[in-house]
Amino acid sequence: MKIDFANLKYQHEIYKDEIEEAIIKVARNCNFIMGDEVQELEKNLEKFTGARYAVTCSSGTDALLLAMMALDIKPGDEVITTPFTFIATAETIAFLGAKPVFVDIDEKTYNIDPTRIEEKITENTKAIIPVSLYGQPSDIDTIQAIANKHNLQVIIDGAQSFGSTYNGKTDSSLGNISTTSFFPAKPLGCYGDGGAVFTNDEELANKMKSLRVHGQSKRYHHKYIGMGGRLDTIQAAVLNVKLKYYEKDLVLRQEVASKYTKAFENKLDITLPFVEEKATSGWAQYSVRVKNRDELQARLKEVGIPTAVHYPMPLHLQECFQYLGYKQGDFPISETVSNEIMSLPMNPYVTDEEIEYISSKL
Repeated sequence: MKIDFANLKYQHEIYKDEIEEAIIKVARNCNFIMGDEVQELEKNLEKFTGARYAVTCSSGTDALLLAMMALDIKPGDEVITTPFTFIATAETIAFLGAKPVFVDIDEKTYNIDPTRIEEKITENTKAIIPVSLYGQPSDIDTIQAIANKHNLQVIIDGAQSFGSTYNGKTDSSLGNISTTSFFPAKPLGCYGDGGAVFTNDEELANKMKSLRVHGQSKRYHHKYIGMGGRLDTIQAAVLNVKLKYYEKDLVLRQEVASKYTKAFENKLDITLPFVEEKATSGWAQYSVRVKNRDELQARLKEVGIPTAVHYPMPLHLQECFQYLGYKQGDFPISETVSNEIMSLPMNPYVTDEEIEYISSKL
């Protein structure tokens, strides 16, 4: 058996006629930039998430930049986040000249440990960026309470968690600004790069709409220093089709995760994913912890089972962040998890036979 990790080809086949017709329509109309499909997608995203305002953009990375630019994060500011995430979370902080300040993770959820945040707050701290890793939101209530106490902004990096919930609300509707990614392998993916920012604040929404088109207030009149961060119309057209079926995909992802958990529940040498009772996960990944990961990955590959590591090196140990002065041992939970974590094939279409095969081989 040979298993597809994300199964993007199969998903395209399911929705092929609608998606290809939507793409052809954009090509025929030649509205490649900020066409009607973009505004249509933003309205659809607002309806789906419950956020008052959705602003699409060119990638999940640019979504983070837009959020921080809208909140006036500047050189010398400090932004608290997790070292156990994709580099974009901290890279964008550094790109704006601010300082990433890392806080170790909770060993069960792998999200930022809110009990460790307050000790890292200084007079220069401006924001907290919790990451909804693998699809599960962080403990937003606790984080928001800390932010309110210290007059800080909360930006949710929801690149992996679109459609997840916390206390019955999507994480796109929480924080000052929430972001997501529509990278093809994400739970809701387009056919290239794409992202979105969400907020309930009209002023922030309008500012981000301006920032994504070079800070324009009207054509060739620039209120802010901005960026070229628009979502292509073709990507919006693809997402409009896929969003119609996304609730079904989320249910299927949850079913796959539940079947994995049942298949592995008696294997004591595997640490399974943990989801808090007040949260639901978008299951961007199904990630387990094992002690002999590298050997195991090699052997699984031999029998047709692809795996991935999200992520093999915490950010505080990356060469590009050496200037921050962190060292091995500063964030022991992140370091331990990064040596043991391994993601198994996860998409809505993993079959029972594939799960049984993966379980038996593992």
